[in-house]
Amino acid sequence: MTLAIVSALADEQNGFRAALRDARQVRRAQRDFYVGQWQSQPVVLALSGIGKVAAASTASTLIEAFGVRRIVLTGVAGGLDPGVQVGDTVIASDFLQHDLDASPLFERYVVPHYGCKTLACDLALSDLLAQAVQRASEFSPSRAASHRGLIVSGDRFIGDAQIALQLRQDISSAGYRPLAVEMEGAALAQVCRDHGVPFAAMRTISDRADETAHVDFQAFVQSVAGPRALAVLRQLMALL
Repeated sequence: MTLAIVSALADEQNGFRAALRDARQVRRAQRDFYVGQWQSQPVVLALSGIGKVAAASTASTLIEAFGVRRIVLTGVAGGLDPGVQVGDTVIASDFLQHDLDASPLFERYVVPHYGCKTLACDLALSDLLAQAVQRASEFSPSRAASHRGLIVSGDRFIGDAQIALQLRQDISSAGYRPLAVEMEGAALAQVCRDHGVPFAAMRTISDRADETAHVDFQAFVQSVAGPRALAVLRQLMALL
């Protein structure tokens, strides 16, 4: 059962390609995919690019062209909940599109014709990912916490404390508790739901979605988020 590992940025997959055995590069849909074996598991590595459309295109290509049957998303996100701090890990229970508003035809945040506001991740795969995060933390000197809950996605980089606060308040008013914000997960969740492909996601919190969000972003990805994702995925492969 082929697993796809998706990230938006190359630095978020540092070390992933080196872990592949018998790797080959395949060019599809203007993207480079790397196909190989990781600890005996068939794996495809994919860089989606930034944003929901890019993520949806990548997911569709993985499913249709490569026949993947599980997808895991890694990368970074901005923290929204006060209890989620920089350096923490969030495993998604589900996703919501914070910029989706088809009112008055549909209630705000409702995915048209799906009858729901949130798109759930696969429980079994998410449980395995949570176990992998826990195992990886046992070998790390970091005291970063891990969380599990709602992540929200939208085609906007959130780098303003007031906008982040308003976002959290709006979604809380709709009855949800958003832990983090990013730009790809909800699209992957929707495509995976359409195709019946299990999907799970983990995000390392790189910032608080405020005015400092862009500061040392690349350095954080290279020194913290990328190595952590690599450590987690090594544990995940052993659990699959």
